[in-house]
Order: sequence, then C-alpha cells, then structure tokens
Amino acid sequence: MSTLGIVMLIWGLAAAGMSLAFFYARQKKNMGYVDVFWALGMAVAAVMAGLLGEGSLASRVLVALFGGFWGFRLFRFLWHRVRGEAEDGRYQAMRAAIGDGASGWFAFFQLQALVIALFSLPFVAAAAGAGGIDSAWVWAAAAVWAIAVAGETLADRQLAAHRRDPVQKGRTCRRGLWAWSRHPNYFFEWVHWFAYVALAATGPLAWLALAGPLLMFAFLWRVSGIPWTEAQALRTRGDDYRRYQQEVSAFFPLPPRTHRAS
Repeated sequence: MSTLGIVMLIWGLAAAGMSLAFFYARQKKNMGYVDVFWALGMAVAAVMAGLLGEGSLASRVLVALFGGFWGFRLFRFLWHRVRGEAEDGRYQAMRAAIGDGASGWFAFFQLQALVIALFSLPFVAAAAGAGGIDSAWVWAAAAVWAIAVAGETLADRQLAAHRRDPVQKGRTCRRGLWAWSRHPNYFFEWVHWFAYVALAATGPLAWLALAGPLLMFAFLWRVSGIPWTEAQALRTRGDDYRRYQQEVSAFFPLPPRTHRAS
C-alpha cells in the first residue's frame, strides 16, 4: 500500500474512533478523555504502519512494537488518571471559551483524529526503512526509544506520587526530573520521535520521519502542550508556580536556577 493510502486509512479509522470517544466523553461529562483516546489511536496507527509498510521486517516490527508500546503505555496512564479525577482544568477553561455545544466539541475530537494521521507519517516513513537487525541505525533507534520511554515513565510516576501526597496539595511538583524541567514528560515524549528518524534513515522516506520531532515540538511548545498546561497551573497554584517558572527550565532538562527576590 502507498504511503498516502496508509495515512488515509489511519485517518479514517482515527475519525471513527474519535467519534466514539466523543460520545463516551460526553456521557462521562469529561472531555479529558480526548487525550486518552488520542494515545490509543497513536498505538493503533503504529501497529498499522508496521503491518502495511514496505520496508525490512526489522523496521516494520520495531515500528509496531515501539509505537504500539509507547502509545498503549500512555493510554493506560491517562486512562487511570482521567477516570479517577474531575475534568482537567484545561478542558474546563476550553468549555468556558467555546461553550458546551456538541458540534464544537465533536469538531475538536475530529481535529485530534487529523493529528493522529499527521503523527502517523513518521511511523510510515520508519516502516519503509531497509535496515536489518544488525544495522547501526536500528540499534540507535532502540537506544533512543528506550531512553525516551524510561524517562517519560519515570516523570509520570514522580508526578503521580506528588499528586498522591496530601502534604503537597496545592504545591508544584519538584520531585526528581521535575526539578530540572517543568515538563519532563513532554521532553521525553519529544525525544521518542527521534527513534523513527533513525529507523527511517535507511529507507526512501527518511525526510518524512523528521515530521515527528518537528510537529511534536511545535505542538508541545506553542499549541496544546505547555501553553495550556502552564495557564492552568498559574490559575491553580499562582505564585508558587510563578517561582517555579523562574527557577526551572520550561522544556529541556537543565540544572535549576536559584531565584533571588529583588
């Protein structure tokens, strides 16, 4: 199947899945489920790219394993988090801005289906790679993926432990990785996409794999990641989060700065 054909098939399935996710979220009165099912959609997209790709067996299997595991791990984490909490403040703020009309929210869920299709491009490019299991590019991809998933998992667990601690209620998480980056989960999620750049390096679509880290950085930095998350943090934690912003890097892990009041 052609690259365009695979992407269009993924988009069609994502659109159908996000339609069901929309009705589920409306029933639960929690639009945070859009993140949950986006992650599941990415896992399915990776598996499909691996099954339908035309590259080496090693490249196709690794795309399915890497993307499938990454997406399903994120799906499980978000499922337990969203199911056990009230609707995230980001979506409450969005509701205040756009209202509660079904048409607007349905369009938002369908936009996420389009995003799944866009982010399937690196999967498809990597599944066209020609590297075998003995290829240095394949081993590089495996190393990048392992570091990224381990880092993202650790960041999620550190944040979950902070949320469970009643002493930390209303305070900003500064545990472990969160002392070096305000969004270490986002950082390692971004790093993860370089695994597909490495897998695609031996194939004809190497340039297309760059869409992964480029798109993810743009989304996290300017669209749906850091801006929305930090706006909500400022609403709920105020001066505590402002100090955190002054002392800790927004994205790339760096040693924390000591803030001196003027």
